[in-house]
Amino acid sequence: MVSLQTPVCDFGWKAPDFSLPGVDGKTWSLSEVAGPNGTLVMFICNHCPYVKAIRTRLVRDLNELKAMGVNAVAIMSNDPSDYPEDSFDNMKAVAAEFSFPFPYLFDESQAIAKAYGAVCTPDFFGFNGQLELQYRGRFDESRKETAPEGVRRDLFEAMREVADTGRGPAEQIPGMGCSIKWKDE
Repeated sequence: MVSLQTPVCDFGWKAPDFSLPGVDGKTWSLSEVAGPNGTLVMFICNHCPYVKAIRTRLVRDLNELKAMGVNAVAIMSNDPSDYPEDSFDNMKAVAAEFSFPFPYLFDESQAIAKAYGAVCTPDFFGFNGQLELQYRGRFDESRKETAPEGVRRDLFEAMREVADTGRGPAEQIPGMGCSIKWKDE
């Protein structure tokens, strides 16, 4: 398992569109998930300890952000042939178990992860209402273990700022996670 850090935020970079199947049986595009005050595109999976460490807080924060006009979507781009825990059926089970308040989509071809330049799970892309990138940082201090209660909610604070001002914070701490499990070329 390779742990990677996310690159620095490329402010103003435009979100690439997608059309991906969700665990809810719908096919979702960027325009269907976009929020009026911001959109969070997350690359996550089921098996990664970095993702498991934040799932409960992620649901809490995204429910709060939704009330501020920030919508979210989660995309799973790992190759499930090597990681059966990341299969579509298991994606459905995880989304149900944690009551995901956002669509959970399968990027089977991995083309969307490549279009976004996603490098790890979790990898967060926070866009403003014009779908311009404003945040590419960490969720919070959590690593493979959940950080203590009361730590700074980096992602939440950044996306609240984006919702209020259209701009993300100048200072961002890179996210960290497990490498995306790419298919053999």
